[in-house]
Amino acid sequence: MSRIGKLPISLPTGVQVEVSNDNTVTVKGPKGTLSTPVDRDIILTNADGQLVVERPTEQKRHKAMHGLYRSLLNNMVVGVSNGYEHKLELVGVGYKAAMAGTTLELSLGYSHNIFLALPKEVTATALTEKGKNPIVTLNSIDKQLLGQVAAKIRSLRKVEPYKGKGVRFVGEVIRRKAGKTASK
Repeated sequence: MSRIGKLPISLPTGVQVEVSNDNTVTVKGPKGTLSTPVDRDIILTNADGQLVVERPTEQKRHKAMHGLYRSLLNNMVVGVSNGYEHKLELVGVGYKAAMAGTTLELSLGYSHNIFLALPKEVTATALTEKGKNPIVTLNSIDKQLLGQVAAKIRSLRKVEPYKGKGVRFVGEVIRRKAGKTASK
C-alpha cells in the first residue's frame, strides 16, 4: 500500500470537492477554485469531511497513480484554503525588482531590463529596502504554476558559486567555491 496514497485528505471548513462524470475533480475554497482531471481507474470517496483516494488493483500503473493523485488533490485543497508563497532574493550590485501591473521588471546586471508577464493566477510584490537585497514575493493557489514561475525567474540569473550573485530562494544554501590563489 502506498504510504502517501492511503492517507485521507482532511477538508477544512469552507472547502468543497466535486467529482464530475468525466472524473474531473473541482475543489472550491475561500481563495478560489481549482480543477484537475483524474484517471478513470482511481476511486474517490468523499465522506465525513475527508477525501479518500483508492486504487482498484495492485498493478504497477495503479500503484504509481495512487500516491500521485492523492498528492495533487492535497495540494489543491491546501491551495484553495491557505495558498502558497515563494520568496526570491536578488543578490548582486545594482539588482532591482519592480512591479508594474502584472508585469515584473527585473534589472539583473544585463545591458537591458527583463520584463516578465506573470500569469493572472500569480500575484507578486517587490520589496526593496535600503542596505538589503531586493525580495520578490510570489503568491498563488496553484502550487505547480507558482513553482514554474519561480523557477523561470530564478533561471534568468542563476547563482554563481564564487561570489554568490544571482537570484535565489530566501533561505537557500549555496555551495561556495574557493577562487584561485595567487602564487608567489
